[in-house]
Amino acid sequence: MRILGIDPGLQTTGFGVIDVEGHTLRYVASGTISTRHMARGELPARLKVLFDGISELSARYQPDASAVEIVFVNVNPQSTLLLGQARGACVTALVSASLPVAEYTALQMKQAVAGHGKAAKAQVQEMVARLLKLPGLPGTDAADALGLAITHAHAGQSMARLAAAAPLERRSSAMFRKGRSY
Repeated sequence: MRILGIDPGLQTTGFGVIDVEGHTLRYVASGTISTRHMARGELPARLKVLFDGISELSARYQPDASAVEIVFVNVNPQSTLLLGQARGACVTALVSASLPVAEYTALQMKQAVAGHGKAAKAQVQEMVARLLKLPGLPGTDAADALGLAITHAHAGQSMARLAAAAPLERRSSAMFRKGRSY
């Protein structure tokens, strides 16, 4: 299975592609999509660059699945909204390419890759390089994207087995009844 990991950002979006065969992980590609060369006021054009970049990656590498980081709530609400729009452009490009999209928090990715959720960027870079047997450290954004792909390689298989064993069903106990939640 080939997995495309995406670490969304409005200025720099990281990507990483890995192949998974059983428990073996193999590095395919990684890098960034940058909109730093564009004016900050050109939000629609920047979102188009991200959409087109992710679409091109999907066409070039033909992944079977994708993993995207869930946006955290920032102290600055405006930054959070902009990051959310960048993430939306990335997810839309993945869905347009008919890819299943798995979502993980930074905490989940750091736990899966480095062993604890408070891992620093340098620790994530080092562990990604070790897990994929890279000759050097990837950039921080690419390392996060590769970490998301690795997380999905491990967690995605377990989640698929759980879903196959016990399909999710809608529960009436959590539904609204006469304006109240039960």
